[in-house]
Amino acid sequence: MTEKVEITVNGEPTTADVEPRLLLAHYLRDVVGLKATNIGCDTTSCGACTVLLDGESVKSCTVLAVQADQQSVTTMEGLSPDPERLHPVAAAFRAEHGLQCGFCTPGMVMATVGLLSENPSPTEREVREGLEGNLCRCTGYHNIVRAVLAAAGRDPQEAEDKPAELAAPGFSTGSSE
Repeated sequence: MTEKVEITVNGEPTTADVEPRLLLAHYLRDVVGLKATNIGCDTTSCGACTVLLDGESVKSCTVLAVQADQQSVTTMEGLSPDPERLHPVAAAFRAEHGLQCGFCTPGMVMATVGLLSENPSPTEREVREGLEGNLCRCTGYHNIVRAVLAAAGRDPQEAEDKPAELAAPGFSTGSSE
């Protein structure tokens, strides 16, 4: 048994017959062919699959494709119409070295876009709390926080030499203490 879904992905209408249990992450990767939405866990633990669903940041491994029917999804590929010009958030991640292997980067960038749409000028604490559900196995998050502050038009130096108590639970300070 399949169900027909119509989902606007990065401004383009898509239509497919899908199994009711198909996750949005798999729809984006396997049906639409967009590979920036990474699947890291299938359990909502890592955030590598974060996309915007009708403008709201969601982990696409928690949403069925049928639940996204008649809605709009934005993926990393859809942030900038010109591949030569990075979206300001992606540019800030690059400038502040907020990535290493790059696996988590699309999810981090999409979560940041969602965070900044809700809070255009977050504090360091708000950045750490806002990205708490997105994991990076390579970094200490320090440069990711710097990148988000820079994307918000804040001085990334604000993330320098902050005491550990400013870190949200479960979100590394990047310090060795």
